[in-house]
Amino acid sequence: MLGFVIGALRAIVEMLGLCLIGQGFLHLLAGERRQQNAIYRFFDLLTRPPRRLIALLLPKRASNCLVGLLAFMLLFTLWIGLAWLRKFL
Repeated sequence: MLGFVIGALRAIVEMLGLCLIGQGFLHLLAGERRQQNAIYRFFDLLTRPPRRLIALLLPKRASNCLVGLLAFMLLFTLWIGLAWLRKFL
């Protein structure tokens, strides 16, 4: 049961990380018109909670790029930690 919960959490974290990567690529490709892109808005909706958490921890003047990068690093660290935890439990 615990292995299933850890696996499910790891899958959610992995999905959020991949959405952040996709959102970053769309940011580069679409430029200023990214807010009109439905996929970008969907990724923005999914990745809003981890980005808000990071934004609360950073100073107010931190750029959105830095927030996204740190959110991805947090998710990646969590993903590796959950893999390690699943292996040893």
